[in-house]
Amino acid sequence: MKSAPFKIGVVCASSRFSRERLQAVEAWMEQAVPDRSIALVFHPACLLKHGHFAGDDRTRAEAFVEFANDPRIDAVWFARGGYGSCRIAEAVLPRLNDAARAKRFLGYSDAGSLLAGMYKAGFRHLAHGPMASDALRHDDTGRRALDWLTTGEANGWEPSLHADPRPAVAFNLTILDQLVGTALEPDLSGHVLMLEEVSEALYRVDRMMFHLTGQASIRRVAGIRLGRVSDVTPNDPDFGQTPEEIARYWCLRSGVAYLGSADIGHDAQNKVVPFGER
Repeated sequence: MKSAPFKIGVVCASSRFSRERLQAVEAWMEQAVPDRSIALVFHPACLLKHGHFAGDDRTRAEAFVEFANDPRIDAVWFARGGYGSCRIAEAVLPRLNDAARAKRFLGYSDAGSLLAGMYKAGFRHLAHGPMASDALRHDDTGRRALDWLTTGEANGWEPSLHADPRPAVAFNLTILDQLVGTALEPDLSGHVLMLEEVSEALYRVDRMMFHLTGQASIRRVAGIRLGRVSDVTPNDPDFGQTPEEIARYWCLRSGVAYLGSADIGHDAQNKVVPFGER
């Protein structure tokens, strides 16, 4: 008797998702897993539209809670980022049950708001890593995500995690900078904090690093690794420092250890960073 497929529920907690992209991800999945041992289940709400968002706040919250709490769904994969998960996070967290706590949740970028709140609430199977739409960037990107969602496979982890036993987390810089001081900010004391950014001018990266490393809570991390800062918005005059120079500067100013680079970013090479101890 053939066993049931491992079901990965795909949800939109943030920006709108097109039918064309959904169908493209489904087509990729048919090629990537021809034996159908893994099945993607897109929540119908993924295709809703409410201005910028994939449905209004209540609809996105209900869809996330439904798939998170459903014991027939084995893991939850964020469809894409954008903006919007911070608007629903506090509403959904108290509603998540034991079935939700047993699942793996994978995403990055705007999904970091929900992942941060869940990590603070004691969820143990969370990771910063490729989202469903990223499977279209490169075949290896999607497979890396499927491997972690189904088994926790370590081959796709950010490389430094194999040698460093300390707990780790990863966030988009803008997202974490906006989370500090809110009800969603987790305690990152003793953690290796990995940061990445996209589509920001370097003066804004500098300003966010000033604000982030100025927080007493962030100064308790074990250190910071910098992932890729890509698609930098041009600015006149040129800022005059590289992203790494900015990170080193603010780490030195704040007394936070700068630990080097991290293989994460808004790109096909984005590696998986499981939250916490491994």
